[in-house]
Amino acid sequence: MAEGQLVVKGLMKQYKTLRAVDNLSFTVEPGRVTGFLGPNGAGKTTTLRMLLGLVRPTAGSATISGKRYADLVNPIGQVGALLEASGVHAGRTGIDHLKVACLAAGLPTTRAAEVLALVGLTPAAERKFKGYSLGMKQRLGIATAMLGDPRVLILDEPANGLDPEGIQWLRNFLKSLAAAGKTVLVSSHLLSEMQLMADDVVIIAAGKSVRQGPLAALLAETNTSPVIRVRTPQPELLVAALAEQGATITPSPDGALRITGVDQATVSRAALGAGAEVHELAVEAPDLERAFLDLTTGKANIR
Repeated sequence: MAEGQLVVKGLMKQYKTLRAVDNLSFTVEPGRVTGFLGPNGAGKTTTLRMLLGLVRPTAGSATISGKRYADLVNPIGQVGALLEASGVHAGRTGIDHLKVACLAAGLPTTRAAEVLALVGLTPAAERKFKGYSLGMKQRLGIATAMLGDPRVLILDEPANGLDPEGIQWLRNFLKSLAAAGKTVLVSSHLLSEMQLMADDVVIIAAGKSVRQGPLAALLAETNTSPVIRVRTPQPELLVAALAEQGATITPSPDGALRITGVDQATVSRAALGAGAEVHELAVEAPDLERAFLDLTTGKANIR
């Protein structure tokens, strides 16, 4: 068992009539950012809580470096987690909150200023938590998770409330941790951001695994039928010409046409032959959102 490796095996959680997690198995490797994805009600947060020992599984196991979280020696030095950005006394400053957390964990209080700087919150160190924006609360939560310089970082929707600059900071921060050999597991609904951030993905729906593995492999599979994007002021001419080629054409909300079933050269020839003026002709890049929807649509638990 590799140090820092997360292993979920046959994990199940039953709540009366709802099976929130159903025989779920996956592995998260050190040195990589793994995106944990799924629709609302898929069981992501329940899985993370079982991994951290906050919820007892009905069946199966969830281990960190081969041990249950409850059995880890010095857990704050091995695992940092952010499941929600609350739980801080509203009248306490950011730096004081971290100092209290340091004392509770047996860490030197000097670590508080270090992690504040790590997440870019030094200017707000003396501001009370009740005056923090949601994005600042998220950063403080990440700072708290980093107090013990853990080998493993587990984050649930850490980008909530972050502005574009904050999201870019988070992406670079998590990628740098993975590059240093740490294990990073992050749940998020921001699929476009996960496409930029993640090395691997675990996608679940209705508590079950629907896909896991390297993100690049998933995107390559999604792109086996490339989407050609075309913008023309005479769409009816192009649509008529491509219908003879067996193409499937879907209008986009922005007025462009999304075409599948034929290649880019075929679309170009059809436009030329039909006399349709073309303002844009491009192959869309592989898209995590498209792959995600293909795998999960109609499979979410209703809660």
